[in-house]
Amino acid sequence: MKSKSTLIVSGLLLSILMMSCGDCSTNKTTKEKAIKAENMDQSVKPGDNFYQYANGGWIKNNPVPDDKTQFGSFTVLYDQNQIKLQDLVLEAAESQAKKGSIAQKIGDLYNSGMDTATINKLGYQPIAKYLAAIDAMKSQEDILPLVAQMHIDGISPLFYFFGSQDDKNSSMVIANFYQGGLGLPDRDYYTSEDARSIEIRKEYLAHVARMFELIDLSPKKATENAQAVMLLETRLAKASLTRLENRDPFRTYNKMSPAELQKLAPEANWSSFFKAIDLENPGDINVRQTAFIQEVAKMIKEEDLDDWKTYFKWNQINRSAGYLSADFEKTDFDFYSTILSGQKVQRPRWKRILGSTSGALGEAIGKLYVEKYFPAEAKERMLKLVANLKTSLSHRIDDLDWMSDSTKILAHEKLDAINVKVGYPDKWLDYSSLDIKPGSFYENMTNARIFSFRDNMSKIGKAHDKTEWGMTPQTVNAYYSPNANEIVFPAAILQPPFFFMDQDDAVNYGAIGVVIGHEMTHGFDDQGRNYDKDGNLNNWWADSDAEAFNAKTQLLINQFNAYPELDTLFVDGELTLGENIADLGGLNISWDAFQQTEEAKTTEKINGFTPQQRFFLSYSGVWRQSILDKELARRLKEDVHSPGDARVNIPLYNMDVFYKAFNIDKKAKLYKAPEDRAVIW
Repeated sequence: MKSKSTLIVSGLLLSILMMSCGDCSTNKTTKEKAIKAENMDQSVKPGDNFYQYANGGWIKNNPVPDDKTQFGSFTVLYDQNQIKLQDLVLEAAESQAKKGSIAQKIGDLYNSGMDTATINKLGYQPIAKYLAAIDAMKSQEDILPLVAQMHIDGISPLFYFFGSQDDKNSSMVIANFYQGGLGLPDRDYYTSEDARSIEIRKEYLAHVARMFELIDLSPKKATENAQAVMLLETRLAKASLTRLENRDPFRTYNKMSPAELQKLAPEANWSSFFKAIDLENPGDINVRQTAFIQEVAKMIKEEDLDDWKTYFKWNQINRSAGYLSADFEKTDFDFYSTILSGQKVQRPRWKRILGSTSGALGEAIGKLYVEKYFPAEAKERMLKLVANLKTSLSHRIDDLDWMSDSTKILAHEKLDAINVKVGYPDKWLDYSSLDIKPGSFYENMTNARIFSFRDNMSKIGKAHDKTEWGMTPQTVNAYYSPNANEIVFPAAILQPPFFFMDQDDAVNYGAIGVVIGHEMTHGFDDQGRNYDKDGNLNNWWADSDAEAFNAKTQLLINQFNAYPELDTLFVDGELTLGENIADLGGLNISWDAFQQTEEAKTTEKINGFTPQQRFFLSYSGVWRQSILDKELARRLKEDVHSPGDARVNIPLYNMDVFYKAFNIDKKAKLYKAPEDRAVIW
């Protein structure tokens, strides 16, 4: 739990995006490049395991590199993008830029991170003053002011506090409390009694102790500290909602005044927290998990002050490790990357510091990235394609036999109102107040975190800025935001190896079309459907329509719950429901749009495959990946996205047209009878 997004968005994790090339001049030779026989395993029948059939050769020839936990189509693009970003950052780092300029800040931040001699010489000295401030606490009354200062510095112990759109008045930004305070990635690691969770708790205790030893504590004292941390974090975990419970937007909407918050959790002085973060009049606050905040207040009063000091020191060390000397960074990697995910070696130093620099100066680097790498015509092409996919979804809404006309009218209004952002923001973030200078990498990163926190706090109580983006242009991803009712496609995703101007429509609709349809469908998935066209939490569905929707989604839940992934581990059909609805919807929407092309009206084969077959092969190629067992197990517990093979094998076998394309009969291993096939959007 090294970070917490302050935006409620549905992103296409491991997603890809392509532009349409229906008007491109192509030939058979270039078209063969997208779907290659050597990437397939044609010893497997399409009806028995389409994911393996389409990707088996590629998976066999592309094992996970030692510095990764998974390797797939997304990773290829990400790695290529890293080279481009490195060129931009090195150019800034090697320049004699004017002080205060963007180039100076990018260069000095990157150079300070690459100065390992200075970083290693300093050891844990950069955090010594923060540890001393923790020791200086005299009573429980000092806890919330200290927590506030740690939040300002980007540490965020106990809970997350941020500004975001009001779920029931999306035009305004309000303050939010969100459960947190854990060193392990999920509450279930503390509460589950399965063998893997028990082993991870054991390893975590040892890890915390090792980190305390690095600040010169004896092994005995370090172990005692680790046990104190585990006790406090376990109490926090038991008070936390599960990931599934947090998917209910009505349950996590609890708006109240500061006075009502004080009444809700009276054991703590909440005004001292607001005062310490310079937000004495925060206005209404959404306490996302009320029972959790009540427990935090009780813990502040009941738990020993020395244990709190230990807990806060751990938070300071844990959130600082990546910016300290090599022993801290390596110990942090050994637990969070190797033990939890199986990664063998760290990424090269330049990639790690590039990530920190891009995270701290995201839009500044993004502006340079767009100027150099994003073609102007890409945005126009993308907007036209999105319009085509909107039309396809509109027709599908008209044809729904389970939705009433009154709800359809509102569904159309929401679809029409979806805002589309492509490439980059129209207005860039102003970094002039961010102080970056040669010298301490830790100080520079702390200044960047303070800048980010202050920027977010400045929005509370004000109108939401519709020009803002939740991702930077260099981010290889895409997302839908229910509060803004918008779909967003950053520039970095709009490039090869996923889009080639010389490919046929089948390939493009199998990838780009599904991606766009996926993001649109998020507006109508189990979470998104609860928000209206203006992004407000509002039950706009007729009761009978909601019941019909839930019945259809239950079929999809059951299918994913029954899908085995690793030993005794299965996909969690409820946790992944939103993404699974979006995948299935995206496929159907894009298939319908593909039918409007000239290519779809033929059966001419390219490299042995018809256009219809190439559509599904293209989609499957999006999700091909090699993944380590530890990483897969972690994702099955934490990730709202299903693994790649499930994202292919389950939705495709729900589509009648898929069976027809590959002549799949009832004898196929993954065959589903027509009455068992899920169709929602």
